[in-house]
Amino acid sequence: MTNFSENPSHLKIKFKLHDSLATGLPVVALESTLISHGLPWPDNLETALACEDAVHTAGALPATVSIIDGVIHIGSSQELLERLARNKQADIQKASRRDIPAIMATGATAATTVSATAFLARSAGIRFMATGGIGGVHRGAGQTFDISCDLAELGRAGQPMALVCSGVKSILDIPATLEKLETLGVPVVGYQTREFPAFTEFSSGLLLDHSVGEPELAARIFSIHELLDMPTMMLFAQPCSSDLSLDVDLAEKARVQALSEAASQGITGKAITPFLLGRISQLTLGQSLRVNKQLIINNAATAGQIAAAYSRLSQRQADQRTP
Repeated sequence: MTNFSENPSHLKIKFKLHDSLATGLPVVALESTLISHGLPWPDNLETALACEDAVHTAGALPATVSIIDGVIHIGSSQELLERLARNKQADIQKASRRDIPAIMATGATAATTVSATAFLARSAGIRFMATGGIGGVHRGAGQTFDISCDLAELGRAGQPMALVCSGVKSILDIPATLEKLETLGVPVVGYQTREFPAFTEFSSGLLLDHSVGEPELAARIFSIHELLDMPTMMLFAQPCSSDLSLDVDLAEKARVQALSEAASQGITGKAITPFLLGRISQLTLGQSLRVNKQLIINNAATAGQIAAAYSRLSQRQADQRTP
């Protein structure tokens, strides 16, 4: 894997936080498709800035990842965040891991999905990341074979990394996604929950084998995951707050209608998730949008807390090794 700290001359990289990582400060990567494709203006910019503030408040440094005019940005200025937020989706590509070389070579601008963000962040030496909900196995995947490459990235990372999320987007087949994560050997740990979250709903009803209640234990679990050189990412699944959670019946009714409309309009591939999330927000009169925004911010805060706890743990371990 390319090490961005070496900054190869043939790659165009702006690594805003290189010195911070070199001195051991905790850093949390944040994906950018939620800005360009996941949330409408101005909620997208407000959420992106709130996520960065939440990471700062938790004692870590935020690094929103994107590709601007063919240049990888590990850490983004407010100006770049606003550019991603204001530009039309047609002008901002949605980049998964496989799209990175073509986007860089053509000088295009793209927001990074979970898979692309994880790949680029790991290459920069970042161990922690936050998002809203990951991609997964789509409903009807037995016929369409539509499975998000997020899952493949979680399972083939090659280097340990921890991702805080609220489970998978509830438009997906949640039981099948959880089963796929098990097949890939991805550890899934509930954060302050014993059940797998369902994105904008508090729980999917699916029990998890492991859970933690505070960042110190989460950091210790990840530290051991790293020490054992596990080749997968680790998933910390944090539910949205119960007082914000969407009503299950309302949410499912909106999902079914949105999925039906997507099918009738022939919407597939990268376009389907933004369409479904936007349509569900309309059908729930904005309730799903409000929950989505808050859970994204909460996940960023938790990732920052775990990253800061990991940094303290690493420092204590280093002190103990010093004669």
